[in-house]
Amino acid sequence: MTDFVRWGIIGVAQIAKDQMAFAINAARGGALTAVATSSELEKAAPLQQFAPNIRAMQGYDALISDPDIDAVYIPLPNHLHVEWAIRAARAGKHVLCEKPIALELQDIDRLIAARQETGVELAEAWMIAHHPQWAKLRELIQSGAVGAVHRVDASFSAPLTDPTDFRNQRPGGGALRDLGPYVLGAARLATGQEPETVIDATIDWENGVDATVQATVRFPSFLLSAYMSMRGALWQDMTLTGADASLRLPVPFNPLGLGEARVELHAEQSMQQWRYPEENQYVMQVEAFNQAIRKERDFPCPLEYVRGTQKLVDAVYDAALPDAP
Repeated sequence: MTDFVRWGIIGVAQIAKDQMAFAINAARGGALTAVATSSELEKAAPLQQFAPNIRAMQGYDALISDPDIDAVYIPLPNHLHVEWAIRAARAGKHVLCEKPIALELQDIDRLIAARQETGVELAEAWMIAHHPQWAKLRELIQSGAVGAVHRVDASFSAPLTDPTDFRNQRPGGGALRDLGPYVLGAARLATGQEPETVIDATIDWENGVDATVQATVRFPSFLLSAYMSMRGALWQDMTLTGADASLRLPVPFNPLGLGEARVELHAEQSMQQWRYPEENQYVMQVEAFNQAIRKERDFPCPLEYVRGTQKLVDAVYDAALPDAP
């Protein structure tokens, strides 16, 4: 059992520079000790502001074969996630991989098999599952504060227009893969319900990539109206309408960066709110993973849960097939 987790990062993607390098080094129970680049070692310099003594390695294989690394974080372009997650696991490293960890349902099954085969922790970095605003939201729903949930409206948009951004390229790009895990997965996370069918889905395609996706999904007790766009203004919101009251998360996915996390309970002529001004969901995610490595607790969002969201992502694509290029 590892008492102190020595982390390495494969690649220097923006999410690593903006969030995860800091989070890994700030989380209790571990520290960032190395980063691997695909080419120039100077690319590791932005991460050294969080961990000045980290080692810079050239080539991803050098990092996953290093005996002084216990766990790796993978923020590579989406289509490389499965390959490097499995390679790292088979090298004996615990793996936390950026979402979407896979592009198809069958690849989630490959990852589950690799986790079982190697005995390492292998999980998707879906950070919202670790933020306390979602625990509060679930508590309110389960306590009956809103009555039966009838409708969920969720939206996430950002102006991601750079054609060189991997999210605007095939394979692996698109709004559904980049933003869908939040919007679609959050409906499952909040309610504990699983989707029954995708009623309709419309996709605006640009150069073979889904730039904007709108979908309506039937769950057992409610309809989900989902909007995901890489061409819309920067915006996110989630509202659950119940028989007796409504719940709203004004910044459901990226608090701190885009505003204060809070849960609002709207009833007739009244509003209660619970505020979370300082909680860092990236740090809490790494701490949860460190605890899972040390066998102190199960990781809260295992691949089996991720599989359910991937199944829904695939179903939305299938429902929109007549629109596909």
